[in-house]
Amino acid sequence: MAESSSQERSLPATQRRLDKAREEGQVGRSTELASVMLLGSAALAFWWGGEKFIGDFRGILGAGLRVTPVDAFDTHRMFARLVDLSLEGLIAAAPLLGALVLAAILAPLLMGGWVFSWKAVQFDFERFTPLTTLGRMFSTHGLTELLKALAKAGLLTAVLAALLWKFVEPAGQLSAMELPVALGVTGETLLTAFLALIGAMVLVAFIDVPLQLWRHHSAMKMSLNEVREENRETEGDPQLKSRIRSMQREMARRRMMAEVPKADVIITNPTHYAVALAYDDNRMGAPRVLAKGAGLVAQHIRELGSSSNVPMVEAPPLARALYKHADIGDEVPAALYNAVAQVLAYVYRLRRSMASGVAAPDLPADIEIPEGLDPGGLESDAVLS
Repeated sequence: MAESSSQERSLPATQRRLDKAREEGQVGRSTELASVMLLGSAALAFWWGGEKFIGDFRGILGAGLRVTPVDAFDTHRMFARLVDLSLEGLIAAAPLLGALVLAAILAPLLMGGWVFSWKAVQFDFERFTPLTTLGRMFSTHGLTELLKALAKAGLLTAVLAALLWKFVEPAGQLSAMELPVALGVTGETLLTAFLALIGAMVLVAFIDVPLQLWRHHSAMKMSLNEVREENRETEGDPQLKSRIRSMQREMARRRMMAEVPKADVIITNPTHYAVALAYDDNRMGAPRVLAKGAGLVAQHIRELGSSSNVPMVEAPPLARALYKHADIGDEVPAALYNAVAQVLAYVYRLRRSMASGVAAPDLPADIEIPEGLDPGGLESDAVLS
């Protein structure tokens, strides 16, 4: 039961899944919106330039019907006339064709934006097998499309019936009208009917667009296992990531250990912590932490420092404070300047005494750490580092 529930696609699609589906041409689309856009653009084109459009085609039709005997028996001249009249017709229809092309481009952009995918137009034999076709016909999607088609047909039928009922009496009076008047009335009637059908299609599209968007997002929903698998693919195998982090820590530790011989002093706890410091008044604004560690790492730092003749100073509170509040490569905190300066002054005096052969100076006993900086009592936790 748990396995079954984990496979239920109840989680919203991740952005990665939506992007992948978009690359494959799977976006929300509404054919009803495209139909409305095409019909509306055609209506606007006729409203804006219908009179010129009809006049141009009337002239083209009249020119095509006027054929002289010389033209009728000359195939070359007839072909030239056909080409000329075809070009004139194409130019006359250009506004209407342009409006239709623009509507065909804008309709999909309004919903899912511009999408071009070769996979969407590739031939898939499995989509045309009988079982697949029957599955689509009797699926929830097929039933929804059938109900939508029936509702749309019923709405358009009702609109046409209302139009016929309204115009049945004026239509009977056309025979008594003069031809120009009758043509005008017929044109107005057809335009009214066309606009009424477009209005009905707008209503259908108003319902279909959110339906298609909801259906697309429902189809993109993911199960818990799919989300986990995607996270695994995106972020990588946790075990591999852990191994990479371990290798990175080891490389960082090696780089840190390589800096220990360059230190001016190593401040110890004496056994739990070790912090290596260096100071160059020409390049540094304050002493800098070259290495630090606890437990075995601290022992390794002390061993490297001893083999490199780096002075070691036992100052437990300062070692603990530096370990907690200073990162490797950073300057020591300003609050610890005074304590670190005392240690460095002692180291410089120690070096001079060793060079001159005099007795070594005593380590200052009054190295004070500002209150709150010494964590204190962390020796038992040192092995965790």
